[in-house]
Amino acid sequence: MRYDLTMQQRPTKKEDRWLLNRLSREEAIEKLRSEHFKRITISFYKYINLGTSDEVHDLRDTLYLDFEGLGCLGRIYLAQEGINAQMSIPEHNFEKFKEYLNSITFFKDVPFKIGIDQGESFWKLHIKVKRQIVADGLNIDDYDISNVGTHLDARSFNEAMDAEDSIVVDMRNAYESDIGHFKNAITPQVKTFREELPEVVSTLKGKEDANVLLYCTGGIRCEKASAYLKSKGFKKVHQLYGGIIGYKHQVEQEGLENKFIGANFVFDGRTREQISGDIISSCEDCGAPCDLHINCSHTQCNKLFLQCDDCREKTQETCSQTCREMVGVT
Repeated sequence: MRYDLTMQQRPTKKEDRWLLNRLSREEAIEKLRSEHFKRITISFYKYINLGTSDEVHDLRDTLYLDFEGLGCLGRIYLAQEGINAQMSIPEHNFEKFKEYLNSITFFKDVPFKIGIDQGESFWKLHIKVKRQIVADGLNIDDYDISNVGTHLDARSFNEAMDAEDSIVVDMRNAYESDIGHFKNAITPQVKTFREELPEVVSTLKGKEDANVLLYCTGGIRCEKASAYLKSKGFKKVHQLYGGIIGYKHQVEQEGLENKFIGANFVFDGRTREQISGDIISSCEDCGAPCDLHINCSHTQCNKLFLQCDDCREKTQETCSQTCREMVGVT
């Protein structure tokens, strides 16, 4: 099948090179800050067969043109297995954006997660075709994505955490759980989701009959993780519907106890969203309370680390003495 959904005429293959935002980071930020309207940060995902590789690339170009026409920014991954999107939408175009997505059969009624803390989340529009929308290092035969864990809302998740046989597992990376996690959760000390899946199976070995509760930022990693655990013989696998983002909204709307402590790491310009207001992590230089990650300004290092405002100024956002010497910090 081919996609004929665009609000604009799709360019020829020769013109496809235009379907990229060529602005530098500085130019993009300057353009963003000159806007006189508010934006809404959202995320959504859906596992669904989008067709052949050529069809996915066609869809990529269609979405790029139409999202650009609506003034959208963000990072969207497409693969034959579905879509994973984090986006910044002009508030005045939000209803048009929802109508547009609903006009595409694949994405009709896809649930959105609205950002908890709004702000400058994205500066450009990036849409990439990938092999997978979440890199897991698995073969397609290693799990059945249609056989996932039971979805639990915030109230049910809270109740399930109180059960004696429940094990709560954070399906995010260590640098994410460092700044915030559910009370008493297992937080694997890994850097990637690819590493985490076998680590969790190993950690839970012998507990296949336990009540396993998974959570992540918005839910997408738990879809694969729960399917994978079920394929490994775990019988009672559950996942937090809507992830930490959805949990925060539900807790506030329903007046529930918030069992998440700290902040929620996000992969955009905001870096984190406040969930409980507690700071449970510290600056890696001076030890002061800090939940703000930055990348080392020495470009050949680029390490992601926690650093407070005072140390950022003193070290010019470097992570070590070696990097300070490399960038000329005196």
